[in-house]
Amino acid sequence: MNNISLNEKKNRLILALKNYDSLLVAFSGGVDSSFLLAVSHGVLKDNAVAATAVSAVHPLREKEAATAYAKTLGIKHVMLQTEEMNLSDFTANRKDRCYICKKNLFKVLLNISSKMGLKYVVHGANRDDLKDFRPGFKAAKEMGIVAPLIDAGLAKKDIRSLSKEMNLKTWDKPPMACLATRIPYGTAITRKALGVVEQAENVILTLGFRNCRVRHHGEIARIEVDPLDFEKIFNENIKAVIIKKFRNLGFSHISVDMEGYRQGSMNRDL
Repeated sequence: MNNISLNEKKNRLILALKNYDSLLVAFSGGVDSSFLLAVSHGVLKDNAVAATAVSAVHPLREKEAATAYAKTLGIKHVMLQTEEMNLSDFTANRKDRCYICKKNLFKVLLNISSKMGLKYVVHGANRDDLKDFRPGFKAAKEMGIVAPLIDAGLAKKDIRSLSKEMNLKTWDKPPMACLATRIPYGTAITRKALGVVEQAENVILTLGFRNCRVRHHGEIARIEVDPLDFEKIFNENIKAVIIKKFRNLGFSHISVDMEGYRQGSMNRDL
């Protein structure tokens, strides 16, 4: 679909959404689901409802951003308690962690959509997701969750471009992922570790960095930021703040990854 124009892809998406009648959008607040939600609402109006998962693996800042976005667009928005931390197969943090998490999420979404009388559940997977390690996508296919962006042939760059055209403030939002992705496979996921990661990343973001990851390796914090921000993070004043606050969070050693931020870095060993 590389030769198809952006407008053609968007029109394909609109035509597909018209066939769904009513739907529940799995809405994380990221670039893809925000775009899908906006287009779905434009096509189906009140027959498109947003649903956001709330649990220890999702940063509070993302929940707040998703709430504000849905409110701005006037879209009905429900919050779902997904309770992944009650699943021993999830907290064991094996390589199928994402599959288990998504299967649990989609089960909750399907239950809610049925109660609300909504015929379909859709999620914001795009064509680029087919190239990466995405066990959660396997769960979506197994449970009949629809991926309209893939069906329309939309890749991440297309979604960002169309979001910008539509004046969606999420068009240039950095990539996001749940907090569990900060913990190496094989290391048990705990509420304490997730909370520490969230607080640590808030420290970095509050210092003016647009994007970061704090990978939790026990007593070691491995910070990933954009390579263009290396000079900034090694500024003596900023470095002193990070060291002090990270030590207060329990990290004995604080490191900066010399490769910088890259999506899915924890999947390297899979």
